[in-house]
Amino acid sequence: MNSAVCLQNVCKHYNDRSVVQGLSLDIQNGEIFGLLGPNGAGKSTTIRMMTTLTQPTQGHIQVANYSIDQIQDIKRKIGVVLQQISLDPDLTVWENMEFHGRLHHLPKSLRQERIHRYLDYVDLLPRQTDSVRQLSGGMMRRLQIARALLHQPEILFLDEPTVGLDPQSRRRIWEIIQELNHQGMTIVLTTHYMEEVEALCDRIGIMDQGQLIALGTLATFKQDHGEGLLVKQVGATNRSQWEYQFFPTLAAAQAYLDQQCDRVGMMVRPVNLEDIFVELTGRNLD
Repeated sequence: MNSAVCLQNVCKHYNDRSVVQGLSLDIQNGEIFGLLGPNGAGKSTTIRMMTTLTQPTQGHIQVANYSIDQIQDIKRKIGVVLQQISLDPDLTVWENMEFHGRLHHLPKSLRQERIHRYLDYVDLLPRQTDSVRQLSGGMMRRLQIARALLHQPEILFLDEPTVGLDPQSRRRIWEIIQELNHQGMTIVLTTHYMEEVEALCDRIGIMDQGQLIALGTLATFKQDHGEGLLVKQVGATNRSQWEYQFFPTLAAAQAYLDQQCDRVGMMVRPVNLEDIFVELTGRNLD
């Protein structure tokens, strides 16, 4: 079986509110898969169901060839980095790793070897004796990734891994994700940063209002919607709005613009993922 994660008609309801509706999805072994969507789209709930933190109301989920009710088997196969910082601020960097290693029943010698290896991997070995309180937000996020790798999972789940980070810290997280994937790890991440998806993901699932509304690669999205975009300013200058028109190619968009008698407020550019997202959902990501 090639699927690292398989969801079939998964729903999640809280009281009378439907958060995820009829979600069916296959995530392949060895890919970086991105769930994209605005806040409240159901991304984090989906990740929580995949990682056994929340049970689905209905439907079937399989992770690493285990049914979602085989919780202990799945936990040995997955690493999880949630959006919220879940480190113990009263412990040092090393002690946070040590505690996690003991929870996974790693023998002492193996535990210490791996702590050293993964702290070095995320550039935190020089800070091993520092309290977590002394770390920056980017360092805390890297420590969470190192902790999630300690038991060497097959699948790594990342929920908004770079939210609130400065550009330098974000780029380092991206490098770590790509390096892990090149080593064969399956990565599943949620984000609402378009550039993050474009930089990292092999395939993209777009969620909105609890439903999966599009699935594919950036190339297939552009093939479906077009690669050229005509942007036109309409309305008064102080209350201007923008109209967007898709074309199969950038050359076709430019040819259309060249035919217009009045080109004021018009421009042509390549289509990006945000353009496609707005076209699909009718609203901006944020």
